Amino acid sequence: MASERSVTQSKSEIGESGVSAQVNVNSFWDFSQGTIMSAFFIGIIVPIIISFTFRNKFGKKVKERGVTVVVGGEPGIAKRNHRYLSLVETASEGATTLATLFEDSCSQNSLQPFLGTRELIHTETEVTKDGRTFEKVTLGNYVWTTYREAFQEVLSFASGLAAIGHKKGERLAIFAETRAEWLITLQGCFRRNITVVTIYASLGEEALAHSLNETEVTTVVCDRKQLKKLVDLSRQLETVKRIVYMDDETIKSEPVLSGSSSSWAVLPFSEVKSLGRENPVDPDLPAANDVAVIMYTSGSTGVPKGVMMSHANVVATVAGVTTLVRGLGTKDKYMAYLPLAHILELIAETVIYSAGAAIGYGSPLTLTDTASKIKKGTKGDASELRPTLMTAVPAILDRVRDGVRKTIDSKGGLPKKIFEIAYNRRLAAIEGSWLGAWGVEKLLWENLVFQKISNVLGGQIRCLLSGGAPLSGDTQRFINICFGAPIVQGYGLTETCAGATFSEWDDLSIGRVGPPIPSCYIKLVNWEEGGYLPTDKPMPRGEIVIGGPSVTLGYFKNQAKTDEVYKVDERGVRWFYTGDIGRFHPDGCLEIIDRRKDIVKLQHGEYVSLGKSK
Repeated sequence: MASERSVTQSKSEIGESGVSAQVNVNSFWDFSQGTIMSAFFIGIIVPIIISFTFRNKFGKKVKERGVTVVVGGEPGIAKRNHRYLSLVETASEGATTLATLFEDSCSQNSLQPFLGTRELIHTETEVTKDGRTFEKVTLGNYVWTTYREAFQEVLSFASGLAAIGHKKGERLAIFAETRAEWLITLQGCFRRNITVVTIYASLGEEALAHSLNETEVTTVVCDRKQLKKLVDLSRQLETVKRIVYMDDETIKSEPVLSGSSSSWAVLPFSEVKSLGRENPVDPDLPAANDVAVIMYTSGSTGVPKGVMMSHANVVATVAGVTTLVRGLGTKDKYMAYLPLAHILELIAETVIYSAGAAIGYGSPLTLTDTASKIKKGTKGDASELRPTLMTAVPAILDRVRDGVRKTIDSKGGLPKKIFEIAYNRRLAAIEGSWLGAWGVEKLLWENLVFQKISNVLGGQIRCLLSGGAPLSGDTQRFINICFGAPIVQGYGLTETCAGATFSEWDDLSIGRVGPPIPSCYIKLVNWEEGGYLPTDKPMPRGEIVIGGPSVTLGYFKNQAKTDEVYKVDERGVRWFYTGDIGRFHPDGCLEIIDRRKDIVKLQHGEYVSLGKSK
């Protein structure tokens, strides 16, 4: 999540989104000159009078968030989450697989809204003065499917797969952008104990062919855009027999097949569901240790590797994270727009539906009112959904920050000065000064200044999860202040089902990624060549090793690499060696400080960190 080798592998997969850097906060300045002067006056006088009343007067104490624990395997210093004496493995009794977790939630929340997709009202092409063309869309309200309705769709799709000839033991790949049908497909496969291969929609041709051929996929579920890629690549695909394409309102024509694809059975998603309704079959549910997903990484350092995740692995991470999200329940709405082929989004959505909350689907290209694909004057996804929870990567948050600052700088004068006063007053408070804006003054600035900015993401955000890469301290503070919400940073990898560490809501420190989640241990072990040791003072340092039920089974058809980085200790606990270098703070929180691959040995035997030298 927050490490350079965390759950996001490359900017092209998540970070390079179409979110516009320009953010419309003009309405922020729509209050009178008298109100501005009043706010200016209050900003100076109120802190002296009110802050003493609303500020916690007690001295700071170090809150223990990660507790030292004795574990097996290679010697080092290990931590567990302070809330649990033993590792958490399931979110609820009996829910040991993703299939049962989903079915239980659908049963308990049957009438609750679950999957939301926006109506497409109009599509048009805009031509700029220099002749470039851009597709613009006008989107309407969210149309919701309840948990009961979604479960019926899953049953229909599962039976439909049997009807079109997908046999037991064969694998299915999902090659599509994030949307409701992606999740329906995934759960439909689990009803038939089908292992799902997930592939980034941005994956190149060579990596795509490698992923499909290595896993011997026979059925691919894709969107219309990815269907064309598959047809063009058909001569290189050795085992594909069936294509199921998701319906697209913007494309009315039938798919055009050529080459080897002419022998494929190609059907629309809706037809497979219809076949399933007419020909229902009994479920063939998986066991906890069955492989749920083979998730291919980006392949940024070579051909992509397929990480094998059991149902128990994913359920353990979901169980651990669920305990850390305050007040998670049916009143929450989650903004889904990151790739579901990535473990970060897959875990996030699983956590959301396990709690009976709603998931509204969007796109980086339509996320905000000023996103590149949104027709001017219409609402972006976040404005329409008004989510309470959202996952983002630093690249997107950086663009939001830069866009707001650009707008404020363009206003200049007194409005800019008022923003700076409000921002600096709240910054002082967040960083611990009793002279900062607390209590009544805090509410004043939130209502006069920051509420209009928070409307960029719907105005209801109560928590943001940042993952995929390190988040700068400046951006973290900006979101804390302008959106009035904590940013929860985490660290993890595909190989650990995203789960490793997760910062707590009341931890406003920067540069750290929190304590271990309740479903895993974090251990620092010696890396003497680089000079990182668990005995280092004042903070233990070393290579980060993650252990517990969320550590995955290994790499598909790559035993040598599996044996290199996965180990099982004398207690039967599975460990993954991340190659990242970290240190534990006195409260047990982890900070990522280096990467083994970034450290090289010079001619005279000295080790130098290339990452730090940058």
